[in-house]
This record gives sequence, structure tokens and C-alpha cells, in this order.
Amino acid sequence: MRGTSRRMGSADILWLTMDRPTNLMVIVSVVMLESVPDWDRVLELLRTRIIEPYPVFSQRPRRPRHAVGGYRWEDAPDFDLEHHLRRVTLSRKGTAAEADAELQAYIEDQLPRPFDHTQPLWEAHLVDGHGSGAALVFRIHHALADGIALTRVLLGLTEDADGVPGDLVGPPATTDLATLPLGAPETSGVVASSLKLARATTRSAWDRLRSKGARAAVTDAASLTLRTGQVVSDLLLTTNPASAVGGTPGHRKRVVWTQPLPLAGLKQVGRLVGATLNDVLMSAVAGALHTYQDEHGRDPVDLVTMVPVNVRPLDEPLPRELGNRFALVFLRFPSRDATPLGRLALSKARMDWLKASPEAALTFALISVIGRFPAAVERRVVDFFADKAIGVTTNVAGPREGRYLAGVPVTGVLGWVPGSGRHTLGFCIVTYDDTVRIGIMADESVVPDPEALLVALEDEVDVLVRIGAAGPSARRRRRHRS
Repeated sequence: MRGTSRRMGSADILWLTMDRPTNLMVIVSVVMLESVPDWDRVLELLRTRIIEPYPVFSQRPRRPRHAVGGYRWEDAPDFDLEHHLRRVTLSRKGTAAEADAELQAYIEDQLPRPFDHTQPLWEAHLVDGHGSGAALVFRIHHALADGIALTRVLLGLTEDADGVPGDLVGPPATTDLATLPLGAPETSGVVASSLKLARATTRSAWDRLRSKGARAAVTDAASLTLRTGQVVSDLLLTTNPASAVGGTPGHRKRVVWTQPLPLAGLKQVGRLVGATLNDVLMSAVAGALHTYQDEHGRDPVDLVTMVPVNVRPLDEPLPRELGNRFALVFLRFPSRDATPLGRLALSKARMDWLKASPEAALTFALISVIGRFPAAVERRVVDFFADKAIGVTTNVAGPREGRYLAGVPVTGVLGWVPGSGRHTLGFCIVTYDDTVRIGIMADESVVPDPEALLVALEDEVDVLVRIGAAGPSARRRRRHRS
């Protein structure tokens, strides 16, 4: 007996029922490998480190038989790991760019395929011939778990140089937004859960305020009240302006990504203005969006993206049932500003505002509630909020040191969460082994040339690195060496 039938959480129901032909609720992850591993070893790792610890990978969703009932996870009869595997061989093209282009085309062909809901909602593609190496491509339905949890699950397939299995290290995401002090939201009904969330958030805020003294506490309490009002206003009134990347999404998506970019220069430019690495990376994406809009004959405007925020402590083991525990915040890219340092300063200011904002707590409660709505109402509510953004941007801090999968060095990791509603453009940023890769997923009918956006992104990163290298601290180091 692999597991037991269990009720599906409200957030999981939300993602399960949000599939649309133009935006499937499927998380796509890519693990790039230096050489071709022993696939039998890989299959054993999948069996012992994913299938056995997390029963949802061998379970299927069951629709409620009555209007009163809820969705459940139940064991799939005659579950067979091989049924969820695809084995392909690419042409082993020589250059890194050629190899990536062939892998990207293969992934693009898989993206429009919906899952069979009579089977567990995931698959793994074992890809030979990614240049001289290989790749593991995972497609996993969002109903199983959120992106951060799945990143931890997949990194659990890897090991460090000493053979210790992997997991995320560093902050929950390099958005720098703190993990929220939340209790289990499903324990006592939707209304009670939302109240519990509000109490936990308020209690945490009050504890921080008391430690500052009475006068400071009053000032901060007033500030928190004003921010809450501003957040509610933003959630209701934020609009995404018409732009070169906006439109009605179609069925096909494109994916492209950068080569590994060194972190040292990006960190250096951040030090010039007291910005974090995340601020710098977000400003680089904003710069690429500025250039893309300008090159396509449109006046650049600030574009809104949704950023997931982890609410699950990383120092605790993942629960066997996995599930979705994350919030979303709106970030307005400073993609109208024409100067790199101006975009960086605005990125920092806007991220600083979000860090002190209750927005993540409010949206976490909202996600928990929406999954209990009737399907028709749920879709209207989801569209209302989703259509305020061009898509979703994720930023995950992966292992700082190189890792191995079945004895083969991992050379890169990427992962996109799905868009919804009218989303047309998503970004994934993953730091790994002192480098960063940035991936783009674009709707082909609206953004048919993501390569142009990728070139603009790489150019913007190069500009930021050169600014950092010319900064005062860099000059001081050069004088010291001479």
C-alpha cells in the first residue's frame, strides 16, 4: 500500500482546476548534466528519493462525486514509474548555443500537452545528446506542489562532493522576502484559517514593534496600517499597461535561457547603491524589457510581474503530502526608466517596500480562500488578479557549490512556473555554483522572438558588470594591488 486517499488542499484544488489550453498549470524544470549518466541509476534515484517519500507522485486526482464533496488524491492503480518516463536522443550539436537551441525546441514541443488526469500528473524526460552531455526535463502539475517545494524535491536527487543529498541553501528565494509566520491554513476551515493568518501576522508585527519602544511602536504601527491600506488598493486597482509584450495568449510557448553568468560582477554593482543581488537581477530584467519595447516601436512602460514568496520554512523537512504553500506579490519592473543605475535604484526601492509590506500575507490568505469557490467564480477571481501582470518571475537561490546526479556533475538548473489568465511572459532566475542563469518563457503569438529579449538581457547584465567594475571599491582594490 503506497499511501491513502486524502483530501486535496484548497490551494492545490485551485491549481488543479485552472488548466486552460493557453496556459497549462504545469511547472517545467531542467537539470543539465556534464555527461550522460547511467539512466538505471537515475531511475533508482527517482524511485527512492521522489516516488517513495512523496506519495502524490503515484496518486491521481479524483473529482468529487457530489456537489458537497471535495477533490481527493487517491493511489493510481497499477502505478508504473516507466509510464511517466520519456527517453530521447538529440543530435549532439557542438556549440553550447546550438545544443541549448535543440533542447529548447524539444521542450517547446512538450509544453502544450495536457496531462491525463486518470494518471499521476507528472513526467520526466531523459535527454541524451545535449551537446556532449544530457538533461533531465520534468513536467509536474502545479497541483502537486509549489515551485520551491519541487525545487527541493528535485535537488534531493543530487549530492555534493561528499555524497550528501542536496536541498536548497540560502534564503527561500532571492527575492529577499521573509518566510511568513504562518500556521497550517487547512486545519479549521477557510474563514478560521484566514483569521489565524491575520492573527499570526499581526502578533509577529506587534512583537517587533514592542521591542522598539512606545514612540517607535506607534509610528511603525501607523506605517503598517497605511501600508495595508495601500496594498489593498494596489491589489484592486493595479493595471498592466498596453505594451509590446501584452496581448491574447495562444497555445504555443517559447523558451530560451542565458549561458551561466558569473555573480561577482553583479554583486559588485549592487554594492554601489546598497542593493541586493536580487535587486540587481530584477533591474537587469527591467532593462531587457525597456530595450525590447523600444526596439519594437513602443514607448517603454513599467510592466507588472507576479513574484512567488515561499511561506514554508527551509529548515524543516518537506511534508510527505507536499502541496502548495506560497504567496504572490506584484512587482512593477522599472522598465520605463532609460538608465541602468536608475532602474537599479527603483528596483531596490520597490523591493524594499514589498519587504515591509503585508501584501504576501494577504495574498496567501486569498489563495487559500479562492480554491473553495465554485469553478466559474474561481476563474473570474483568478483572471481579475492575473491580468494585472505580464506573467510570473521566480528567483531561487540554489546550492552555492557544484552538485552531482548519479555521479555526473550538474552544470545548470532552470525552472518555470506557469502563467495564468492573459499571462504572456515569465522569467526564472536560478543561482547555482556561483553563477546565475536566467530563463524566459514567452507566448509565441505575442512575443515570437524571445531571442531578442535574451540578447537585450545579456547586454544589460554586461553593462551592469562593467559599471560595477568601474566603481570606487573596484578602483580602490586596483590601487591596493599596485
